[in-house]
Amino acid sequence: MTGYTFLDWSADETIYAIRHRHITARKYITSVLSQANKVAPLNSIINLLADDALTAADAIDQKIAHGLPLGPLAGLAIVAKDNINLAGHLTTAGTPALNCSRPDTTAPSLRKLIAAGAIVIGKANMHELALGITSTNFSPFAGAVHNPYNDSMIPGGSSGGTAAAVASRIVTCGLGTDTGGSTRIPAALTGTVGFRPSVGNGGRERRYHDEGAVVPISHTRDTVGTLGRCMADVTLLDSIITGGPRANPIDVSGVRFGLPPSLWNDLDNQLQAVVTAAKASLQAAGAVLVDADLPDLLALDDKISLPLALHEPIADIPAYLKANGYTNITLADIAAKVASPDVAKLFEAISSDAFGSQYNDAINIHRPALQHMYQQYFTSNNLSAVLFPTTVLPARPIDLIHGSGNVSINGGPPVDAFATYIRLTSPGSDAGIPGLSIPAGLTSDRLPVGIEIDGPLGSDMTLLGLGLTIEKKFGRLPPPPGC
Repeated sequence: MTGYTFLDWSADETIYAIRHRHITARKYITSVLSQANKVAPLNSIINLLADDALTAADAIDQKIAHGLPLGPLAGLAIVAKDNINLAGHLTTAGTPALNCSRPDTTAPSLRKLIAAGAIVIGKANMHELALGITSTNFSPFAGAVHNPYNDSMIPGGSSGGTAAAVASRIVTCGLGTDTGGSTRIPAALTGTVGFRPSVGNGGRERRYHDEGAVVPISHTRDTVGTLGRCMADVTLLDSIITGGPRANPIDVSGVRFGLPPSLWNDLDNQLQAVVTAAKASLQAAGAVLVDADLPDLLALDDKISLPLALHEPIADIPAYLKANGYTNITLADIAAKVASPDVAKLFEAISSDAFGSQYNDAINIHRPALQHMYQQYFTSNNLSAVLFPTTVLPARPIDLIHGSGNVSINGGPPVDAFATYIRLTSPGSDAGIPGLSIPAGLTSDRLPVGIEIDGPLGSDMTLLGLGLTIEKKFGRLPPPPGC
């Protein structure tokens, strides 16, 4: 660490210390910025907002000095993924065509955190346009994000910058977005907690409402998500964003978790050892693990995922541009300037509407069937959640040629990295149900592994409460080397 052990505090500990004058907000933010500079080679932050952060810290210290009321997050440093609007600041989505874009509005979830006293110290790096799971970004102002536990490895994506900033002790928590796994995958690969809230069919079923203020992929699947160094950080942010109560721990004894065999197959051997031990820990705590499969889940999800992700941007991105007054930027402009090879390939499919003919069936037939499958699964088996590894393998080396190429599982043949990492997180995203990735341990190569619980639509508080208890059973991970 940097010598200031408070950089390892939780959000609650940090807020308490500032409020009770154990440390000034300026000293804390100064040290946060120092840590950001120390670990800058990880490339977790696109735009460090040092001057604004120090000004906000001084304002907090002045309020404390004069006995003025403080918000519940007063002085807490956070980062926000760079596809989330922050008024007056660049919101690039990691892509060249948006590198001069400064929105006039702040996304509601972020606005609520700032209103509660949180200090945004930077916009976090990401996979270009959130269309990938490595966070290897070829845009000249962005670059590849590195994993704090091994800087030759990917941190996951697309919210890899937020995850790396949290894991490397710059901040204790922050905001990402999740379309098919983009908070949970990087959380799993960096030893952090990643939460995707309920989305359902939108409207009242959606837990976080940020429509029009986040550079989109798919209005059906997109949501802001939270990442934290511990479960308490995530529950704190969730309570501020929703304006509701904070989740309390739920005893796992007697709680029934579904274990679909199809989600526990073909795992990396080192990862499998970690998640098997985690599963045994839950059983020892009294959790009831139910071997009940979700037959054809992955095959059904394949009929939904790409048609939504590669057709909805055709309308959703122009709608965002219009809503934010970017009348001089078109979808074609964005496509023409894409810097990352893997994203350019996906944009070819978007621009040609390669999945347009499959979209109506995906949204009107297959997605309702998937939602019904999950509903029946939870109800018929009397389950609180489904339990599975967040990813099928831990972090793999950064690919500076393709951005997201191929990987191998246990020495097997090369397989597509994107499809491999998103395999287990995508179905819950397509169904719109909430999901939570919790650190389960480290492999023998000292790489983090995450385990996920997904619950029925609207069961967010239950998932968060279970996560608080599960985290204690698994134990906290040691910090990355050098952080």
